[in-house]
Amino acid sequence: MFKAFRIMSFIEGISFIALLFIAMPAKYQFDLDLVAIAGPVHGYLWIAYLVMLEIVSRKHNWDKPLWNYAFITSILPFGCFFLEKRLRSIAQTSA
Repeated sequence: MFKAFRIMSFIEGISFIALLFIAMPAKYQFDLDLVAIAGPVHGYLWIAYLVMLEIVSRKHNWDKPLWNYAFITSILPFGCFFLEKRLRSIAQTSA
C-alpha cells in the first residue's frame, strides 16, 4: 500500500502541474477549455490521494507532522517531488 501511495502522489502531482501549466494557459491564450477536463480529473485524483493518505498514515502510524507535510505538499505545485524524496528516505529506513 505504501508503494501505491507513492505512485498516487506522483500521478496527483503531475495532474496538478498539467492543470496549472498546460490547461490554464491553453484556456486563456488559445481559448481551448482543457480546464473542463483537467480540473475534474485532478479533483478526483486529489480526493483519492487524501483517502490513501489517511489509510497509509494510519497503517504505518505516521506522526502528525509527517501527515501535515504530505497534505501540504499535495496543495503546492511540485510538492509531490519533495514528498517523494521524504517517502523514499522513510522506505529506506524501514527496509
